[in-house]
Amino acid sequence: MAAEGLDDDGFIAREGSLGRVRQEFAPVVDSARALIAETFDRDRLHSAYLYGSIPRGTATPAVSDLDLLLALRREPTGTDRSDADALEAALDASFPQVNGVGILLFSTSTLLSDLERHDLGWFLACLCTPLLGDDLATDLPRYRPTALLARETNGDLGLALPQWRERRAAGGTDAEREALSRIVSRRIVRTGLTLVMPRWGGWTSDLTRSAEVFGHYYPERAAQMRRAAAIARTPTADLPALDVLIDDLGPWLAAEYAAVHGEKAPRT
Repeated sequence: MAAEGLDDDGFIAREGSLGRVRQEFAPVVDSARALIAETFDRDRLHSAYLYGSIPRGTATPAVSDLDLLLALRREPTGTDRSDADALEAALDASFPQVNGVGILLFSTSTLLSDLERHDLGWFLACLCTPLLGDDLATDLPRYRPTALLARETNGDLGLALPQWRERRAAGGTDAEREALSRIVSRRIVRTGLTLVMPRWGGWTSDLTRSAEVFGHYYPERAAQMRRAAAIARTPTADLPALDVLIDDLGPWLAAEYAAVHGEKAPRT
């Protein structure tokens, strides 16, 4: 029997599909497909993908966001980003069943590059669901839950900590602190999962399950990781909770990750 999240050959199974999109979100996906095709012509757009809870079939109306990745034929320009921002705003305003829309832009050369083979390449091949165009996953390898994959996906957590501290120090509104807690907690839980992924020998994007798997290998940090998973689901403006993530669990996790898997290859 295949391990959790793997196919019968031991490779990480692609986790989403258009067939898993819940009925409430089908109009959002249909509109996204149409607007992307209308905004980005074939000279610019190679392909488009969904990722996150909507293609996994686990999205909650008015809570979950719509996540999209666009693979462009050339490096993204300022115009591309402006057009994507306008698309985000239009979709978010039109559909109350989504709580925000995010669009990632990358060139096909970046997505297929050797440097990104075990990061963005893996992300597209395993976590993204084709929406428009030819699927770039056919040009990528199949992936196992290896230490190399762990290092290249999340071996740069230490670089994020100073940025998070700057955002926390800037203060801001409760909504801004909640947004930061969501970013921090999700990244920490996912990093916790990939830290133990090679030993566990499986894959999951479920945050609660990720915390549970992590806690099996690091019981002394299990309660903190469960709390991080809870914050990822229900963000908080509570500063003490954010402090634990940024000043305690986060630095420990970054150091442990570097010791176990090494650091991610530098990006320019």
